[in-house]
Amino acid sequence: MALRRALVGCKRVIDYNVTVRVNAAMTGVVKDVKHSMNPFDEIAVEEAVRMKEAGKLGEVVAVSCGPAKAADVLKTALAMGADRAIHVTVDDTDSLEPLAVAKIFKTLATNEDADLIVLGKQAIDDDSNQTAQMTAGLLNWSQATFAAKIDVEDGALVVDREVDGGVETLKVTVPSVVSADLRLNEPRYPSLPNIMKAKKKPMATTTPDELGVDVTPRLTTLKVTEPPARQAGVKVESVDELIEKLKTEAKAL
Repeated sequence: MALRRALVGCKRVIDYNVTVRVNAAMTGVVKDVKHSMNPFDEIAVEEAVRMKEAGKLGEVVAVSCGPAKAADVLKTALAMGADRAIHVTVDDTDSLEPLAVAKIFKTLATNEDADLIVLGKQAIDDDSNQTAQMTAGLLNWSQATFAAKIDVEDGALVVDREVDGGVETLKVTVPSVVSADLRLNEPRYPSLPNIMKAKKKPMATTTPDELGVDVTPRLTTLKVTEPPARQAGVKVESVDELIEKLKTEAKAL
């Protein structure tokens, strides 16, 4: 039995090739740089599209919470194969916490009659790794995190997830929330014809207020600083000298 509808998270983040710098006011990072879709979210989109192509899923709906420019990552998801998109406009994404995003997904899942939510395991900007778990908790749905493989069997999901000791296989009932790990798949590059087709696919726009979701932050960032510069190393002439420096200077022995 195929699943009905999947919501897939698509967060706009600073591109992974960009060197991140703290701004002059030390309130955050410099934002006037290249942005793209969170790499783990790309994997989530790819997996949902593959499930649809295999006849295991009826519809893929891409969702992004962010400013007007977040529409760009939704266009990428549509070009990859998502059927339609929902843009929840939030201007101040720095104060948009995982709990608020989870509440938004909870409301959208109810409104859209979804039975699957696929998210990247974490975003590369805040590395919170919380949204999937919180969403499952708010919806009281099953969850499978750090997924390295997903199969649909008899209306349930069989998920291989990466753990410290190797691979753990879970069978979870649907509706369910799944977070995608790095080795789940390799996302496709959208072809030019699909990029053109994506322009005709529907993209709805809404706000947290319209959804009845309170996104008031519960945390305040006091200060953001660069990590300390790495000190230059020194060369030693012998093992004895190395051991002596480890004892007397580094205090490592």
